[in-house]
Amino acid sequence: MNIKTASNDYPINDLLRQRWSPRAFNGQGVEKAKLLSIFEAARWSPSASNLQPWRFIVGIKGDKTYEKIVSTLVEFNQLWATTAPVLLLAITKSTNNRGDKNISAAYDLGQAVAHLTFQASAEELFVHQMGGFDKAKTSVLFEIPEDFIVETAIAIGYMGNPDILPENLKKMEISPRERQKTSGFIFSDKFGQSTDIFNQ
Repeated sequence: MNIKTASNDYPINDLLRQRWSPRAFNGQGVEKAKLLSIFEAARWSPSASNLQPWRFIVGIKGDKTYEKIVSTLVEFNQLWATTAPVLLLAITKSTNNRGDKNISAAYDLGQAVAHLTFQASAEELFVHQMGGFDKAKTSVLFEIPEDFIVETAIAIGYMGNPDILPENLKKMEISPRERQKTSGFIFSDKFGQSTDIFNQ
């Protein structure tokens, strides 16, 4: 399998080194126990004031929910996302318990999805998040209440062979992973100023 292991400069957990976002899934269904575990990981994510503003809609390939999620994806994502056996919508509750805006909601959902992703990696599953979908259509199709915001769509499954993808996507699938150096986003004293921790 083509696991694009990170070429990290400093030691990190192997699950993080091996995590990446494939577009080719092998079609094997995800066991219910594993799905429950990844959602349990999301459940135990931290959140401001413990509001836990995340919600998920889960579609399993072959059911109506899955097909509805597919119908909201942009054409580019439809080319590959249907190779995944599970599709999710990740949603935030945008208000707190008093009805005021929860300014941490999207951040907290991000943490929940990160926890979900880490657990998925431990289960030998892969996760690919998507911003390319019609949020307005999604809100209508799934009757999302006004104080909830659909933030992202997510594909989950076991990694497949890149050869199943169209040629342009296959090239993206097998290309090396790239990241900016840590020193490019860690500062001291003021924004943009290099920190000494890399010189110690």
